[in-house]
Amino acid sequence: MNNAKAWQEISQGLVEVAMGRKPADIVIASGRWICVQSGEIIDGTDIAIRGDRIAYVGSNASHTIGEKTTVIQAEGRYLIPGLLDGHMHVESGMLTVTEFVRAVLPHGTTGMFIDPHEIANVFGLKGVRMMVDEAAIQPIHIWVQMPSCVPSAPGLETSGAELGPQDIAEAMRWPGIIGLGEVMNFPGVFSGDTKMHAEMAETRAAGKVIGGHYASPDLGLPFHGYVAGGPDDDHEGTRLEDAIARVRQGMKPMLRFGSAWHDVATQIKAITELGMDPRRFILVTDDSHSHTLVHDGHMDRVLRHAIRQGLPPMRAIQMATLNTAEHFGVTRDLGMIAPGRYADILLASNLPEMAIDMVIARGRVAAEKGKLLIDLPEFEYPSEVLGSVHLGHKVEVEDFVIHSPDGETVEAHVIGVIENQAPTRHLKFLVKPEKGKILVDIARDLVKVALVERHRATGEVKVGLVHGFGLKAPCAFATTVAHDAHQMIVVGTDEASMAIAANELARVGGGQVVVRESKVMAIVELPIGGLMSNERAPIVAQKAQQVLEALRVCGCALNNANMQLSLLALVVIPELRISDKGLVDVNQLKVIPLAE
Repeated sequence: MNNAKAWQEISQGLVEVAMGRKPADIVIASGRWICVQSGEIIDGTDIAIRGDRIAYVGSNASHTIGEKTTVIQAEGRYLIPGLLDGHMHVESGMLTVTEFVRAVLPHGTTGMFIDPHEIANVFGLKGVRMMVDEAAIQPIHIWVQMPSCVPSAPGLETSGAELGPQDIAEAMRWPGIIGLGEVMNFPGVFSGDTKMHAEMAETRAAGKVIGGHYASPDLGLPFHGYVAGGPDDDHEGTRLEDAIARVRQGMKPMLRFGSAWHDVATQIKAITELGMDPRRFILVTDDSHSHTLVHDGHMDRVLRHAIRQGLPPMRAIQMATLNTAEHFGVTRDLGMIAPGRYADILLASNLPEMAIDMVIARGRVAAEKGKLLIDLPEFEYPSEVLGSVHLGHKVEVEDFVIHSPDGETVEAHVIGVIENQAPTRHLKFLVKPEKGKILVDIARDLVKVALVERHRATGEVKVGLVHGFGLKAPCAFATTVAHDAHQMIVVGTDEASMAIAANELARVGGGQVVVRESKVMAIVELPIGGLMSNERAPIVAQKAQQVLEALRVCGCALNNANMQLSLLALVVIPELRISDKGLVDVNQLKVIPLAE
């Protein structure tokens, strides 16, 4: 992030405090320093802060204390660098950047590297610029990775916008852009696609990081081709062998633990059992539900989980601070408690549980005992981003009917949900049409999934079948958060409920809704691009939780079912998805019929 003052002016002031010639603004006394740069825990440490940066770290900062110096007694509590999330999507929390900060700052997150490819798929470069501008005024550090794949899979889906190499080149000149967002078009990379390689070339020319996304389980030549193409990291690993392959090939494995993607436990064994160097690994969240953020935590939650898997606390903290900062080239500013760095410091009473008592961000006491103590900036989104749901017609029951001739049993291709993971299974069910229609089969957990086009008002509705939601009652669940093209997705046991759900989301401008027995049971309105709410984080968290509770009433026992639904259209992760083109076999990269 840019400093308002020249570094020489800042450094001279820090020297004056360190030498005792001028008083510090804040001194933290008698803490246990988590020195991630050396791997030590150092008792009896004082920290002197001038403005928003650290001037002195040592055994005695009494020489920096003046009449107006605020002294914070750590009383033996741990002094931890502010936590960094190296890969995440603000929009997945259904919150604006400001409200995301409101949710995570009390949990110790003081830096984030965000990829706004959700808003980019709806509004293009304009959407990214809005996120960059909002990020720049926050009280914590937020860098933006320029989305690389808009759309994520050209030819297999239609998004609301398109971005290309010229857009990437322009964005690389913007303050606050740290690199290229996850390169999801992995077939394009290993196949030598000109557009993808041009985008990566623009990023390399700017000296910035290329984010990776290799979602295939194939670790053969396609994987090697992808690595050779340039991506520097990857968060799509789910298996131990994925982590091993990535780190050996020079990538930084980003182990994610979000609300619904739980990929740390399997991959952390590369460190805890195989003894690999933990300094090459990074902990991230990727996607977090607003209720998770407000009530369970953010990166502190990831650290608790990693430690419970047997990772030593020091290693876990390094993987959420120093490792991340080094990867993005910002260690002169953050990632450790050391002179010259921003004063992003956590006071914690219990290290394994990450019991954070106080958060200091940029030299200000920002939160204490889970309560935010500072005001956040106001950011007004323009009116044109508040109306992004454009249906070609009012959705009718007939739109969700699957027609098929009566006669012999057919084999249907079915999307299989895998709980707590982003990939799906390509299942095959034998179904027998009745009265010219393929019907749901609740006994076999076989219900309908539909994609309703909402960007260009084409009126297109594609219908398929899905297994794994466990829906029982006459009900439907609809969302306009549908990675990555963000069309509208509806899952339901009956066509009437599905139609009500789709039309309700069109009425409110996007969001997530549960309909049961023709009544709206719960809804969270997301008018900003159909992705984000313009309400406060606690309100959004409450509404989002009500959606999950309504789904449980409908019989769905999945953990964060709304996130599972949001990925059913993500045609860059195997195995089977749905888009506005129809059913997509991701392994073969082609559209296939529903039944054969």
